[in-house]
Amino acid sequence: MESCIFCKIAEGKIPVPKFWEDNKYLAFFDKHPLRKGHILVLPKKHTDYIFDINDKEYQELMLKAKGIAKKLKLKFKTKRIVMLVEGFAVPHSHIHLIPSNKPLNIKGR
Repeated sequence: MESCIFCKIAEGKIPVPKFWEDNKYLAFFDKHPLRKGHILVLPKKHTDYIFDINDKEYQELMLKAKGIAKKLKLKFKTKRIVMLVEGFAVPHSHIHLIPSNKPLNIKGR
């Protein structure tokens, strides 16, 4: 999608600090993190709403997020990785992975 910022990031048109990448998915550090190490995981293929992704790609995305979460947990030596999907800030399906040692206060985000 031409106007989607995440599509531009996935195409390399906008540089971001990447955590992980393959040919179909990308994980990069959030510009406005809730906690240190907060990353976004997204499919490079544009889909506005996460539940519109076909089943195979949805499963792949979740498995990628799981693997990335394990790496993130080790890198930031944290108790848990919080997974959050809200879908309003940017109209491109994505998952937030947030290292955390205590519950998040996400009111008003």
